Amino acid sequence: MISYMELHEQNHKITELSNVLSYLINERAMCDTAVSCELFFRYLNMVREHLEVEERELYQELLVHEDNDVRNTGRKFLSGSGEIKRIFDQYRKRWCKGKELRIRDHEAFVADTRELFGLVIRRIDDETVHLYPTLLEQGCIQMEARAA
Repeated sequence: MISYMELHEQNHKITELSNVLSYLINERAMCDTAVSCELFFRYLNMVREHLEVEERELYQELLVHEDNDVRNTGRKFLSGSGEIKRIFDQYRKRWCKGKELRIRDHEAFVADTRELFGLVIRRIDDETVHLYPTLLEQGCIQMEARAA
C-alpha cells in the first residue's frame, strides 16, 4: 500500500519538474535540447504513473465505502484521472512524435503546456485538500510507508 508520504513525494517531484519546465519552455531554442526533452517526457511519465498508482491502490476502497460522500470523492477523482489522461493523450498527439517534441508554433505550444501544467497543479491541490484527508480518515493509506 502506498503511503501519504510517498504520494506527497510524487506530487512534489511533479510540481518541481513543472516549475523547471515552465521556465525552460519560454525560450524556443531550449525546447529542442535533449535535456529539456528528457525532463519533459519524465514529467509526462511521472504524472501518468502517479494517476495509475492512485487508480490501482486508492480508489477501490472509496468506491465501495458505505458513506456516500466518501464514494462520491472516489468517483470524482477517478473520473478526473480519466479526463487528465485523455487530455495528456491529445497533448502528446499534437506536440510529440515518439520521444521528441514537434513544435511548429512555439506560442501555441507554450500556451498548451502552461494549461497542462495548471491542470496538473490544480489536481495536486485537490488531492492534498480533499482526497488524501479522506483516505487518511478512512484508513485507506498510512502516513508513513510500512517497513518491509
